[in-house]
Amino acid sequence: MSILVVGASHRTAPLDLLERLVLDDGGARKALTAALASPHVAEAVVLSTCNRVEVYAEVDRFHGAVDDLTELLMQRADSGVDLTPHLTVHFDAAAVSHLFSVAAGLRSMVVGESQVLGQVRGALRLAQEELTVGPSLNALFQHALHVGKRAHTETAIGSTGRSLVTVALDSVLPGLGDPARLRVGIVGAGSIASLAALTAQRTGVTDITVASRTRASAERVAGHVSGRAVDIASLPDLVADVDLLISCTGAQGVVVPESLVRRVVERRRTRPLAIVDLALPHDVDPPVAELDGVRLVALRDLVDDEGRVGTDRPRSEQPTAGTDIPAVETLVANEVAAFASARAAARVAPTVVALRGMATSVVDAELDRLWGRSSDLTAAQRAEIAATVHRVADKLLHEPTVRVKQLVGQVPESSYADALAELFALDRSTVEAVSTPPEPGT
Repeated sequence: MSILVVGASHRTAPLDLLERLVLDDGGARKALTAALASPHVAEAVVLSTCNRVEVYAEVDRFHGAVDDLTELLMQRADSGVDLTPHLTVHFDAAAVSHLFSVAAGLRSMVVGESQVLGQVRGALRLAQEELTVGPSLNALFQHALHVGKRAHTETAIGSTGRSLVTVALDSVLPGLGDPARLRVGIVGAGSIASLAALTAQRTGVTDITVASRTRASAERVAGHVSGRAVDIASLPDLVADVDLLISCTGAQGVVVPESLVRRVVERRRTRPLAIVDLALPHDVDPPVAELDGVRLVALRDLVDDEGRVGTDRPRSEQPTAGTDIPAVETLVANEVAAFASARAAARVAPTVVALRGMATSVVDAELDRLWGRSSDLTAAQRAEIAATVHRVADKLLHEPTVRVKQLVGQVPESSYADALAELFALDRSTVEAVSTPPEPGT
């Protein structure tokens, strides 16, 4: 079995196509079920964020699995456009490296942002709830979370605290005057909404209102910034009252229609309104940008043709991460090697355990025969003889056990294990029944 990832991101697909792919929890659950329906897929995890949609799978056939997962995404896009040129495919070590880089923030629109770490954790949790993740992908995603934590703890890749939210606010706040006098409305109550509220507060905003379909969720986010919560039904009044509206609901379909904003603008007269739409698919009706007195900043306005955010400079020169990018890349490479070694060792472990189990059975059977012919032996003598025979068996098996661990990563992990199984005539069903130890990070 091998690890495969098929997906698209802001680096490979235009945002209007990417927003057709993005999945809410319900869509992700359906995608997990569809992925597992493939005869080539044993496990699946779907990672869907505001800038990427990827299906991770444990597969037994590369081409068949790629075809099935590509078809799954094509059906989701339903755009009449060939999605293939916009998809990326990573296999085995490359798939591991890709996920570790994503978790570390190296593949984000704003390099070093930490929001993706929570999204990786959420993707794993959803797959666990849907029972589509097993030992392989669970170990992979747990290790990815470990890598992401190390990247942000041991390097300064996220030291400036910048994120997509930060870049968006940096683009609109300077034109709105004194932050302490601004009224900010946030539509949504997820992690991006929480980050938006906290970021606005850090810039000096004190008047923050949160609207959500679930009042309790709105109150939770508002509570972090001493703001107030309102029902989504109060959206027209909220748009009329605020100077800046930030929408990030993750809903399917338009949340802030052009007709609503047009009516509100007429009531606001000369007071300008700035709207930031961080949702994918978009929350705000695009024609809103044509209204007088309204400035709309959407996700597509923050991203250049190469998927960079907020700057025309190369990623290595962005103030987000500075010179820590190479350090994180080295960390990721080392963790990929460690994961591969542990994965290979786990694959040969059942053979080693079965070999030692067979030796123990042979020794115990021979000792039973000896006891039957030597009834005059004392308990102490029997214990000494048993310890000696077991010690001899352990010494005979020590070298094969050490060598199989040393050879992991140097030769195909199956070759030495298969040789052991053949030489010692191990029962294949016994080998396959052995539970492999958990891999690092679990």
